[in-house]
Amino acid sequence: MASADTNPRSIPPIAALTLVAAALAVVVSAMVGGAAAPAVDGIQDPGAVVRWGLPLVRAVHDLSAATAIGLWIITACTVPDRATSALVRGPRVAIQAAVVWIVSGLLGVVLGFADIAGMPLGSTGFATQFRAFVWSIEPLREGLISAALAAIAVAIVALSSRRLASLWAGIVGLVAIFPLALAGHAASTIEHETAVNALLFHMVGTVAWVGGLAAVTILRPTLGKWLPVVVERYSKIAAWSLLTVGLSGVVSAAVRMEGLGDLGTAYGALILAKVVALGALGLLGLAQRRQVVARLRQDPSSVAAFARLVIVELAVMGATIGVATALARTGNPNKIRPRPETIAEALTNYPMPSGPTGASWITMWRWDYLWGTVAVIAIALYVGAVARLHKRGDRWPIGRTISWVVGWFALIWATCGAPGVFGRFSFSWHMILHMVVAMVVPIFLVLAGPITLVARVAAHRKDGTYGPREIVLGLVHSKYLAAWANPVVAAINFSGSLILFYYTPFFELALTTHTGHVLMIIHFLLAGYLFCMVLVGTDPGPRKWAPSLRLVVLFVTISFHAFFGVAMMSMNTLLAEGFFGVIDVPWVPDKLADQAMGGTIAWGIGDFPSLLLAMLVVLAWVKSDAAEARRHDRQADRDGDADLVAYNAELAALARQDRRDAAAEDAQRRAHDDRTHS
Repeated sequence: MASADTNPRSIPPIAALTLVAAALAVVVSAMVGGAAAPAVDGIQDPGAVVRWGLPLVRAVHDLSAATAIGLWIITACTVPDRATSALVRGPRVAIQAAVVWIVSGLLGVVLGFADIAGMPLGSTGFATQFRAFVWSIEPLREGLISAALAAIAVAIVALSSRRLASLWAGIVGLVAIFPLALAGHAASTIEHETAVNALLFHMVGTVAWVGGLAAVTILRPTLGKWLPVVVERYSKIAAWSLLTVGLSGVVSAAVRMEGLGDLGTAYGALILAKVVALGALGLLGLAQRRQVVARLRQDPSSVAAFARLVIVELAVMGATIGVATALARTGNPNKIRPRPETIAEALTNYPMPSGPTGASWITMWRWDYLWGTVAVIAIALYVGAVARLHKRGDRWPIGRTISWVVGWFALIWATCGAPGVFGRFSFSWHMILHMVVAMVVPIFLVLAGPITLVARVAAHRKDGTYGPREIVLGLVHSKYLAAWANPVVAAINFSGSLILFYYTPFFELALTTHTGHVLMIIHFLLAGYLFCMVLVGTDPGPRKWAPSLRLVVLFVTISFHAFFGVAMMSMNTLLAEGFFGVIDVPWVPDKLADQAMGGTIAWGIGDFPSLLLAMLVVLAWVKSDAAEARRHDRQADRDGDADLVAYNAELAALARQDRRDAAAEDAQRRAHDDRTHS
């Protein structure tokens, strides 16, 4: 018999309330900010349909994207195996939300083109102009890429009903958020990369927060007694999301405005509205964790208070997303961007620093909010995990903790210090960044044993859900990682990437686009980590080769690396000539000489980490032999050296057999001699 708590029809009023709140917020915010006002004289007006339709479509797009991603993540990471109805309903509703996400995203591209071109829908030549220019306009191109990634996520769950498919779909869905960050207002501000990074964190946090709560609400009728478990796990996601959204929002607002005086503009009023909305959400979330979770632990059937709280919170969340959508349509007080002083600044969207000095190695800093934040969070999580171990009486080698901290500080210096600043305009400084990221940082991170730490600290879930421990161990023991962790494959990936990157357009893409730069660091950091892991790693994972074979792989890789550096030193043409060939950097008078210096760095500096790896492999070899000897001695003490006794007995038996064979041969020879003489 279905009750109110198990009837799926109890959900639509909540969804309708959320959509209505978002729509009203879009209308009010658009009227206040002037986004829906007709175009001023001299600017072509795309029409009322576009002016009002675009914010509404974007609101639907954002809500449906958050719902789909939230359902995939909540289903994979919080819903126990026994909640079978929820496991079936979650992916099904997620696909429906994702279809709305894709359709609204594509519709937003069409309306966005009409808005940019100032052409009403259906006007003469609209379709021709759209086909000709849609891919060349960055916000529209990013929208198409995001929709394509969303379609891939849908395909993943459509082809498999396993829980793992929902996890991968959620990950791909979060990746689909990145292009949208590039297409926002932040991509056109002075602090381009800082604003994009802040907006990315803001969007991911909002999606996880809003989508997670929407998912819990949608699945509530089918969760039954498992509701407290899901709510408690979601609360942890909400806490991290609140922190992410709050911090990124402060950075994003600071970048967009020139001063506190901008708070008096329509743009500033919307920022204040978002702050108030986020504050309200934070208070509601705190009340949920203190009251609702506690009540549900005592009585899982008590859902009335939870339902009321969710309705209010979803309504406020919908209003917040609506305000954010209108914010993207409202004039930015920092809208007039100063003209770049040089071609290099125009190509990189990065201010050119003054020439490096001896002190610049330690005094030149420009904080990268993406990698700096990732490093700080990684250090905090690691130290917190070690503290938990010590609290329960376990011990963790201090050397591993130091190694972890050193590795991430090296990444901070490479991306935020002198290499990251000067490397945007100088090949030699770029190569320093590359060598540190690919060859220095991974060694320290691998030696820290992070996977072992996760396995010891993170709780083991027995209900089929994916927690941190299950995700990490599932990845390291997967057949895909086993293939990539083959030492030969890892070495080819590590070394071959140098050729594929520097001698193709990828290098220029990394120099001129934020996306290319981020992907470059991610790839070489992971390639270096994987290579170091198969050589000197102690964490669980694919079976390692014998130390002697690992040394052979390392020496071959070192030789290739040296060849790469020497070849670069002797080149008489510029790499990424479309970039280095047109920029004018006062403190790089000879670009070929600077490139040759980069080859020297790749050859010379790269040898030091390689030598360290070789020493670590040899040390592991010695330790392995010593451990094997000790194991043999302990075994001999336990069984009276039974192996040696058995071996000696086998030798004695062979000796006796040899004597018998010799005696038989001698007897045959004498018999043969006797017959011959007779």
